[in-house]
Amino acid sequence: MSAPTTVQWLRGACVRVGAGSGRLAAHYAARLLAFGRRRYEGIAAWVNRSSGAWWLAKLALLFFLAGRLRLILFAVAERVYARVESGAWGWLLWTVAVLWVIGAYRAGAEDWKPKQLAGSAPDADEDQEPAAESEPDEAQEPGEELPAGPPLPALPDLRRALLRIGTPHAHITALADDLSTTPERVREALAKWDVPVEPVRMKGRPSSSTGVKGGPAVHPALAPRAEDVAVVAAGGAANNSNNNAFETVPDGENPHRTHVLWKDTA
Repeated sequence: MSAPTTVQWLRGACVRVGAGSGRLAAHYAARLLAFGRRRYEGIAAWVNRSSGAWWLAKLALLFFLAGRLRLILFAVAERVYARVESGAWGWLLWTVAVLWVIGAYRAGAEDWKPKQLAGSAPDADEDQEPAAESEPDEAQEPGEELPAGPPLPALPDLRRALLRIGTPHAHITALADDLSTTPERVREALAKWDVPVEPVRMKGRPSSSTGVKGGPAVHPALAPRAEDVAVVAAGGAANNSNNNAFETVPDGENPHRTHVLWKDTA
């Protein structure tokens, strides 16, 4: 392949300078916009750190500085234009033109890449493959959502809580405290087992509140079972005060067994 002639080289150089000029113009415009955006965000953050009179004072200061800066820029531009028009700074035009042509010729290359703008560096992991999505918990079935908040109390837990509280009626807040859960979760558990909830007066509390009726009117689902009494007795005796709706009595023949006796709370 023969070497290009001078005319061909000049024609290719002109095309390359033209393409590079467009690239440089876009590059410097983007840098100017990025610089202005950073300055604006910094100034806005500085102003918004204050409020009231201080906020107004900062805003007035910015308007004053903007007015002074405009006058300074106009004065400098007018001075530069006058010097260039008079021919005193003709060398400045030639220097800028030569530097621009050199830069445009370099930017016109096919492998040219603009300098990375400050604050727009690509993430370190941009070229890396995306990390594999975390595998779902094996204990969780597909499409099953984990319950939010404390777990729902089970029916045996509710019966044992009533045994430990040991009053004819129990407020929902008292049951929640005994079960180390929230009143909302206790309400959900009671609704699940169709246990009626109504305002009741719990002995030892100054006022009535929403709760569960106890004593002989206790819901069948909440009636104590022998295994519940055994668990409560093993973990600590229930509150067998005079206010109890029932009490546990040990079996005379088998000390490991207990009996539940309802008490007349009238």
